[in-house]
Amino acid sequence: MYVIRLDDGTLRVPQSLTSDDGRLIGNAYVEIVPGEPDYERWAAESVTEEEAERRRSRWLAENDELEREFLAFKAEQD
Repeated sequence: MYVIRLDDGTLRVPQSLTSDDGRLIGNAYVEIVPGEPDYERWAAESVTEEEAERRRSRWLAENDELEREFLAFKAEQD
């Protein structure tokens, strides 16, 4: 998940919620607007929605070898 920078400057920062024993409950985005604490820190690594979509598309187009390796690994575990 990426830190997404919207056109108005708002950042959507990924946040995970876990249970007390560490199990993942869910993932969501928290919106942070300019001037809020940690805005500058998150803004430094943010990408636009278009950049995030290009990265996702490239990953889908170029991950065939990694997916084959994972499926082979998974088959060995069964």
